[in-house]
Amino acid sequence: MTESRSPNALAATHAAAFSQSRPWSAEEFADLLADRFTYLTGDARAFAVVREVAGEAELLTIATHPDHQRQGRARQVMADWMAKAAERGVEDAFLEVAQDNTAAQALYSTCGFGLVGIRKAYYPRPEAAAADALLMKRVFP
Repeated sequence: MTESRSPNALAATHAAAFSQSRPWSAEEFADLLADRFTYLTGDARAFAVVREVAGEAELLTIATHPDHQRQGRARQVMADWMAKAAERGVEDAFLEVAQDNTAAQALYSTCGFGLVGIRKAYYPRPEAAAADALLMKRVFP
């Protein structure tokens, strides 16, 4: 694994990108990437971690380092993992997003995801009420 795709580099980006919730540790990234059902697209500038099982994919996390935001990198890693999933025969893809993360919601909508459910007060917030999780789904042709 190149340095820009190492668990330490991914954890640093995740910490920089997720200021309202607990970022994932390097150990958590290492464990996920050791799982045979999970893969990474992108690098420490912007990445997505996806798990595929039984014809379904789940976007576990996506992050863009603040120094690389507004450059189309998140859209590119979304396109990359969705293309890989489609090639591997995935039929449905799922994700969840905080209801207060409108930028991510817009990205997911433009990538073909639609709302299918809500988990109330799912994401704790340090200085505010917990945010709902919006569950989104996309069907692959």
